Amino acid sequence: MRPVAEEGIISLPEYNEAISQLTSLAEHGIPKPAVIPKLLDQQEVAEMLGISHSNFKKLEAEGAFPFKRKMVGSAVRYRNTDVIDYIISSEV
Repeated sequence: MRPVAEEGIISLPEYNEAISQLTSLAEHGIPKPAVIPKLLDQQEVAEMLGISHSNFKKLEAEGAFPFKRKMVGSAVRYRNTDVIDYIISSEV
């Protein structure tokens, strides 16, 4: 598929998305859900994970999650796509 992207038939983001979907399909038997990327606060991530906000903060401080913080000014945010990837990968 890379030659198709290099020749400009599909864009690099489309190529990356296709590879990501194929990888998810091969590893988990299901494609990744189609989501619009956005930034989430700690409360929203805790809700996605099905845990309390205080438990999320404790686990995050201990380094329990592979997704990284993103500072937006003084606010802590997380990429929803990273959280979804974590949820999918931990279902094994």
